[in-house]
Amino acid sequence: MAEVKHHHQLFHHKKDEGEPAEVDYAKAEKHHNHKERLAELGTLAAGAYALHEKHQSKKDPKNAHKHKIKEEIAAVVAVGSGGFAFHEHHEKKAARKERKSHGHH
Repeated sequence: MAEVKHHHQLFHHKKDEGEPAEVDYAKAEKHHNHKERLAELGTLAAGAYALHEKHQSKKDPKNAHKHKIKEEIAAVVAVGSGGFAFHEHHEKKAARKERKSHGHH
């Protein structure tokens, strides 16, 4: 499988016309770690809200359909947030690998 290199605008501002700035891989690693942790919190919050709505649908049968829809939406948000956390985890690992390969420990 071919290795895919991700280059994010945030870390590649050009100093002069043809000269790209040096990438701060430690900063990139920290940035991806922060986004990974936020995504994990989002996953946890959305999952908790989905469980809450599931409980509400049983407790409030008159509005059960409304609660069921909210539960399903929250579950989709939790899955999406989990996927983003997974993505950021791999971006963090790639930044760490780049940092170590460029001799910055």
